Amino acid sequence: LQNNVTQSTTACFEPSLDYVVTKIPRWDLAKFTHVSRDIGSCMKSVGEVMAIGRTFEESLQKAIRSADPSFAGFAPLPGCAPADDAELERMLQNPTDQRLFYLAYAMLERGYSVERLHALTRIDRWFLHKLDNICAMHNALRRPHQTLQTLGRAQLETAKRLGFADAQIARLVSASEDDVRAARRQLGLRPFVKRIDTLAGEVPAPTNYLYTTYNAATDDVAFDERGTMVLGSGVYRIGSSVEFDWCGVSATRALRELGRKTVVVNYNPETVSTDFDECDRLYFDELSYERVRDIYELEGAAGVIVSVGGQLPQNIALRLHRNDVRVLGTSPESIDAAEDRHRFSQILDRIGVDQPAWKELVSAADAEAFADSVGYPVLVRPSYVLSGAAMNVAHDASALRAHLELAASVSPEHPVVVTKFIRGARELDIDAVAYQGQLIRHAVSEHVEDAGVHSGDASLILPPASLTPDVLRRVKDIGAKVADAFAISGPFNMQIIMQPGASGAPPALKVIECNLRASRSFPFVSKVTDSNFVDAATRAIVGEGVPAPVDLMQDAASWPYTAVKVPQFSWTRLAGADPFLGVEMSSTGEVACFGKSPAEAYLVSLLSTNGFRLPTPGSAVYIGVDDLSEPRIAQKVARHFADAGYTVLTDTPATAKLLALQGVKVVEFDYANRRTLRDAVADSQIDLVVNLAQRRPAGKADPNYAMRRMAVDFGIPLVNDQRCAEMLVDALDALPAGAATALYGKQPLNIRTPVDVKSWQQYLDMRK
Repeated sequence: LQNNVTQSTTACFEPSLDYVVTKIPRWDLAKFTHVSRDIGSCMKSVGEVMAIGRTFEESLQKAIRSADPSFAGFAPLPGCAPADDAELERMLQNPTDQRLFYLAYAMLERGYSVERLHALTRIDRWFLHKLDNICAMHNALRRPHQTLQTLGRAQLETAKRLGFADAQIARLVSASEDDVRAARRQLGLRPFVKRIDTLAGEVPAPTNYLYTTYNAATDDVAFDERGTMVLGSGVYRIGSSVEFDWCGVSATRALRELGRKTVVVNYNPETVSTDFDECDRLYFDELSYERVRDIYELEGAAGVIVSVGGQLPQNIALRLHRNDVRVLGTSPESIDAAEDRHRFSQILDRIGVDQPAWKELVSAADAEAFADSVGYPVLVRPSYVLSGAAMNVAHDASALRAHLELAASVSPEHPVVVTKFIRGARELDIDAVAYQGQLIRHAVSEHVEDAGVHSGDASLILPPASLTPDVLRRVKDIGAKVADAFAISGPFNMQIIMQPGASGAPPALKVIECNLRASRSFPFVSKVTDSNFVDAATRAIVGEGVPAPVDLMQDAASWPYTAVKVPQFSWTRLAGADPFLGVEMSSTGEVACFGKSPAEAYLVSLLSTNGFRLPTPGSAVYIGVDDLSEPRIAQKVARHFADAGYTVLTDTPATAKLLALQGVKVVEFDYANRRTLRDAVADSQIDLVVNLAQRRPAGKADPNYAMRRMAVDFGIPLVNDQRCAEMLVDALDALPAGAATALYGKQPLNIRTPVDVKSWQQYLDMRK
């Protein structure tokens, strides 16, 4: 086997490394209510980062920042400040996702020694001494009289060699990041580019696998290619996963087809984009403003593409643009206008595109007055966030105040907007590509769930099942107006609320969000329409080989197939987390399947997710509701399963009465007693839980929380949305006799798949 790095030695050659790699998991536990933050033998991380340096200190600090851009490095976090030593020692002794930051707090704020920490944590002293090196520099930089002007070259260079970022140094010496950058440039300090060399220079390594370090004196490459930079998606996390890697790889391949040299920046070892044969140069490095600008200036790059890697590259686009970095495609000024909730809303008003009533936050009192004027519920929306972070629906004033505080903490530099939340509406997604403000590709998907479920957690139907040609035309017109108003050249995505019209009037269409970048549904719509949206977007971004406009949705009603994308959740790994769907995303993956009808495609997709199965014959279905659940749907679900031969159970006499069905049994569990709960559930023969509650519970005592959590903990399939429950029973009703993945209800079903098995290409060929 040949060693692909050296291209001359064999793979069995003993490696000799002159670099250090640090891999850190990414946890998103803060997104979930009531979740345990302990980490142990059950994997809870949703992604990982890999950082490369020439010292442990350098690679560790790079890895910490890569895991979350809000982390400065090895330093305390605001949320990791214990009340006393007893709490601190408890957090040090018990592994959690925040343990590293409690270590930083103990060393930097409480002066814990290496020996004391070793005794508490049993972490090897070698690692603790390395962390102590970082702390020593941290303390030196934050001395009372230390300023940027008094910082000498030797000390600044040592800090950079220990992995300190410009922004990290700036905070410690009370300066701006740009001032620190200017100072080190004036002193001749810059990172050097080194190759990944598994033989430490013993044999020439021609690979394009690169990283930057301050622990070097020469570069390993010549900067003579002037490639086009593609910024990757960074760490996989809730809201940004392999779908953005697909976008990045597709963009890189399109650029190479156009004859352009490519430079990819990413630090995720799980991705295809970090395979060094996918591009001409791969920088396994941070996606920070500092590092991207360093690489851009060293490479003399032809430009930077920021719109295929999700939210992370978008967040630095404007700053790059304002510091003479050539950002290709849609102007970062337009990106900023779309990300800023207030400016975006003003532009929609100007171009005559409808939106829910909104108000920019000035104070909590003003927000409450607005909510009183339009009526609860209202939606709190921060700016520049991914996957709906800190976005929440408030049903009353106390919830509004709590959500405002959270939103302000997540996005402190940008305004928070409060909008009217529309109940009972359906959400539409439009994924599109434009060139110089003209729409050239678009696809419209329909959510199964009502508005209020994040688009990343929603089930998408393409082509949409219930939209009239007039609605599709109006959605396209909205997309064209937005593309023109923002002068878009590249990908964009919008979410639109479809509110039923009164007395037979056409539905109202209201835009609630627009992202001037590729979205997580771009791979889905590309594969369903057999049109690579990112390839078209990349050509629009660089202005070469731009495809002619085409309306992919023109004959959507006549497509002989439907595709449905459903979310995959990881509730079983998140002890205590509430399996509740809301406006902040919580799914960790997705599944998409084709079918001859929406019902068929939905059922196959749902059965393809991990953890869902049809209830076995003779078992029971447990149904729960709250005051916001639709009685019609609850009754429909209960009637379906009763007719199919299942026992219908519920948790209260009031719910049993609401179901309006003979034979419904009320079973109340003692959820607090875990010892008896399993036996009680087994005795009840529950094999499906359908919880239709719409209100997020305040605490663990809520019976609907307990019901959902019971289902997850005992491995019982759970349906936790009323529209999904209705679509499931419709799909089961539509099954032909003798078709299901397992025995179901009263029918003698004996084949293993509910539909004919066809390949992706066979479905596409059905349209020809």
